[in-house]
Amino acid sequence: MSMFDLEEREAIESAARAWWLFLLTGLLWLLFAVIVLRFDYTTVTAVSILFGVVAIAAGVNEFFMLAASHRWWKILHGLLGVIFVVVGIIAFVHPGDTFAALAAVMSFFLIFKGFFDIVVSIATREEIHIWWVQLVAGIVEVLIGFWAAGYWDAARSCS
Repeated sequence: MSMFDLEEREAIESAARAWWLFLLTGLLWLLFAVIVLRFDYTTVTAVSILFGVVAIAAGVNEFFMLAASHRWWKILHGLLGVIFVVVGIIAFVHPGDTFAALAAVMSFFLIFKGFFDIVVSIATREEIHIWWVQLVAGIVEVLIGFWAAGYWDAARSCS
């Protein structure tokens, strides 16, 4: 077992104090998953509109970050803010294409993250006693990623 230095302990204690935030986030993702699993055309539109709202909110957040930034970071936050707002507007205008693009991006992310989890779990099997949990999760992520990669084109035909 490794020893934590003072900064790491403080970070862990501060995260532990905000346990309710992690619970709330998990519940919101669960609600979102229930909506997605009831997949039909109205759900495609709902997911795209939800993504549009989240993208515009992220853009507004980036604009607020301009005040706290310096030099090149101001340019980066401004550029990201504009990109997020434009992508959010596009999500409202073309919900079917937005859903297909989200499905494609998520499938590639799941495949990449799944392979990464598999490699990390095998590499750390001597240090972590429950390494197999990460291995199983990685395999599931890869399988879901390949399923989604083949399925997002079918979702596109719904729009």
